[in-house]
Amino acid sequence: MTEHQEVDLAALERALRTEVDGEVRFDAGSRGAYATDGSNYRQVPLGVVVPRTVEAGANAVAVCSRFAAPVLSRGGGTSLGGQCTNEAVVVDWTKYCNRLLSVDPQARTCVVEPGIVLDELNRQLAPHNLMFGPKPSTHSHCALGGMIGNNSCGASAQAYGKTVDNLRRLEVITYEGARFWAGPTSDEEYARIVAEGGARARLYQGLRDVTGRHLAEIRRGYPKIPRRVSGYNLDSLLPENGFDVARALVGSEGTLVTVLHAELELVDVPAAEALLVLGFDDIYAAADAVPQLLEHSRPSQLEAIDGRMAQLMREEHAYLDSLERLPEGDSWLLLQFTADTKEEADEQAYELLRALGRDEDDASVALSDDPAREQEMLKAREAGLGVTARPPDGSETWEGWEDSAVAPERLGDYLRDLERLFGRYGYQQASLYGHFGQGCVHTRIPFRLREGKGIEAFRAFLFDAADLVASYGGSLSGEHGDGQARGELLPRMFGQPLVDAMGEVKALFDPDNRMNPGKVIHPRRVDDSLRLGADWRPVPRETHFAFADDGHDFGRAVLRCVGVGNCRTHQGGVMCPSYRATREEEHSTRGRARLLFEMLGGHDDSPVTGGWRSTAVRDALDLCLACKGCKSDCPVGVDMATYKAEFLAHHYQGRLRPAAHYTMGWLPLWARLARTAPGLANATLHAPGLGRLGKRLAGIDPRRAAPVFAPASFQESWRRAGRPEPDPRDPRTVLLWPDTFTNHFHPHIADAAVRVLEDAGFHVAVPAGPVCCGLTWISIGQLATARRVLTRTTHVLRPWLEAGTPIVGLEPSCTAVFRADAPDLLADDQDIQRLAAQTRTFAEQLVNHTPDGWQPPRTSRAATVQTHCHQHAILGADPDRELMRRAGIDADVLDAGCCGLAGNFGFERGHYDLSQAIAEQGVLPAVRDTAPSAFVLADGFSCRTQIDQAATGRHALHLAEALALAMDGPPPSDLPEMAVPRPQPRPAPARLLAAGVAGGLTGLAAAAVLAARNRARRTP
Repeated sequence: MTEHQEVDLAALERALRTEVDGEVRFDAGSRGAYATDGSNYRQVPLGVVVPRTVEAGANAVAVCSRFAAPVLSRGGGTSLGGQCTNEAVVVDWTKYCNRLLSVDPQARTCVVEPGIVLDELNRQLAPHNLMFGPKPSTHSHCALGGMIGNNSCGASAQAYGKTVDNLRRLEVITYEGARFWAGPTSDEEYARIVAEGGARARLYQGLRDVTGRHLAEIRRGYPKIPRRVSGYNLDSLLPENGFDVARALVGSEGTLVTVLHAELELVDVPAAEALLVLGFDDIYAAADAVPQLLEHSRPSQLEAIDGRMAQLMREEHAYLDSLERLPEGDSWLLLQFTADTKEEADEQAYELLRALGRDEDDASVALSDDPAREQEMLKAREAGLGVTARPPDGSETWEGWEDSAVAPERLGDYLRDLERLFGRYGYQQASLYGHFGQGCVHTRIPFRLREGKGIEAFRAFLFDAADLVASYGGSLSGEHGDGQARGELLPRMFGQPLVDAMGEVKALFDPDNRMNPGKVIHPRRVDDSLRLGADWRPVPRETHFAFADDGHDFGRAVLRCVGVGNCRTHQGGVMCPSYRATREEEHSTRGRARLLFEMLGGHDDSPVTGGWRSTAVRDALDLCLACKGCKSDCPVGVDMATYKAEFLAHHYQGRLRPAAHYTMGWLPLWARLARTAPGLANATLHAPGLGRLGKRLAGIDPRRAAPVFAPASFQESWRRAGRPEPDPRDPRTVLLWPDTFTNHFHPHIADAAVRVLEDAGFHVAVPAGPVCCGLTWISIGQLATARRVLTRTTHVLRPWLEAGTPIVGLEPSCTAVFRADAPDLLADDQDIQRLAAQTRTFAEQLVNHTPDGWQPPRTSRAATVQTHCHQHAILGADPDRELMRRAGIDADVLDAGCCGLAGNFGFERGHYDLSQAIAEQGVLPAVRDTAPSAFVLADGFSCRTQIDQAATGRHALHLAEALALAMDGPPPSDLPEMAVPRPQPRPAPARLLAAGVAGGLTGLAAAAVLAARNRARRTP
């Protein structure tokens, strides 16, 4: 439907740059990052506009209209029906147009811009004890404009209804430039609008005409169920519904208007909650019970989890604590009750149990009034899409029929018929879960979308499923909308006359079909523009990493990203620090995965060319901190740090690399060379002028201070001490790993660890020769070198590996290499497998493997604790929490994201500002707020360095140092870290060196001048 070949793209781009206050991007990277959303569909946009103001966004639409260019408004980009992908100019509202403009606490309303994220809106409303009621599972990153376009719901719709039920007014602009506020329209208001004339009058008259001519179809044709989201809301235009034009536009998915502002209706934040979980033999029995539950109670949420989903969580080791709290059964209903007090919320649950003839002591019943526990349980339900997307058995599941809805009283029968339909098509093992209290069913189905026959079956199934849900008086979509996935199916649900009426409305607002064309009305076929498809032919790629969990296929690894968008959250967890600081799609995990997908070369129209040599992919990966937060925080386990390392290995193969790759990347080598004269190395690195010149040549940001080499490495001091080497076979022997950072920069940490380990009864061994995990080479994609380094290391460690000696790591990033990166890089090396199995963190060794009765030295202090990102993602921090608890440390473990330094990243030129911006989003403010008497603990060298160099007034300690301090008695009452030695640069030698070098250079310059003059005199 879009004829973008007719658009003068060069002139359109020039006009947008000239007339729009915003970021205008027609580059390959931006177009590739926005080529798909969370759906099965892919369409490469013409370009992307990121307006700085709402007015700029309206101007962008006007410019596009002048050039007849299609327009797509986009929020969080999580749509599952293809609504947010199109051959159009994409207007992304989320970076700048994200303000809460006003709040009226008495009227319980607010006015927002379209790019504000739901959780952020509710955070700002919290002081008023108000919130926006609908809460989809993407609440941490979905934008209100997208919620309005999609008519979003979520679990809380059980209590508060859909977005359409919580909207008062909209300010919109049409493609032809009509701009107005819309809402309920009384007869008097309608008359006034018509009398004023113009485009708005024409639209209102047209809407009333369409409604009048199709009055009977509209009243009969819309299912009377809680979750009807499909189609345009023509029923909102009925006289009995107040001719509400704003609500009629909700759910139109950007095909009619562009939303500029919204006035929302708000609800009170619940004061107390209780969660009741009921177990059933299967999901059909659970669905059958819903009507009875609703007859005897009014839950604020009524959610379902089936046994298949629970099994997948167990296999993926996700939400295990929540699973353990489920009562007996193979499927469960989760009912949340809210009230003004905890007792009142509990009583609602007890009252329901009495009505059912059940008791809280029944094995199939679990009751909780612990808010934290409840939220974890509900998060487990929210995680359904991610958990079911990539099952551990290697199968792939897809959206397409993930959102149907029927009346709750018919839900059980519908599910049985749907399961039979699955069986007819061979779609086995599809999980069934969702918002059962409103009859909405979520599932992901193993469609075969890479082959022609599979796509034919996909299409046939969708039509059969549409007929099935229509026979139940249900809706194709219960909250995700139609887009391309269900647009072609609308006649099966509504009948052609009602769909024709929707088409008339489309023609009123967008006669030339330029607003998100091909979606909802005049849709593309459900099997067109597939992200995969029978003609998808990615180029096979040889890789350094094994990607064993992805069938040894880099392409399958990239396809892990299903577009959920959790990497676009603003708070909590680690993923994705670069997105949080830039608010750029291209610098999110999802955006990078999209570009890597385009790089695979499966589609002829891909904007990303050059394969591994692609500069668009390189630029997107440049701001990836390789924090690995996505490996744990992404619901499908995207591991962008590994993808980045793999890409860089190929991108720079046989080519000159950035200077930092040779300096920071080869840090272990330079650190060993510096051991010959650490004082001279420090003086050189910190000499005025000389140090700055060195940083420039090394690709290091001049604002970043170089780490200080210790006078002696830990290994040197260990050798000098002449300590006997323990027997590797002694069960009390542990090998302390001398990572580069601890060994050469902070050896006092290793000293402290030895004291604590020996106090716990262990015999400590240390490798005699140089060893390294290869981390720095992995980080910058020098993977062949990393393999050689790891192989040499295992040769040194062979006696300990063969004896099964535990290897205790102190630096989380290096320890994580042994657990994750090394086995993936050297998958067939048995010594590497042994190394991974024998590696433990310091806390794991002390919590899980000490002799009975040992207790750590106690220090009754508070502590602010920053967990290293690699520990968060790979190793886990529960043993550390337990060790601190046993030591009497009152730990405030930050949930503030990455520190921003991330190994070499924060040192490299061009990254400093972003590194600091990330740190200032959480870590550094928390450190500054730490009481002087409390510890600041950070086991990661990067984290400690960032804190030390950020003028916080504090220095971070390793947990081993805090415990060793306690062995010597109470630490200092204020700034306890001052009792721990730290290598410091010596300014006098640095100044002398600088002066000497400057003098030498001056002498050389003077000599050169004199020589030049002498030559000039001799010249005739």
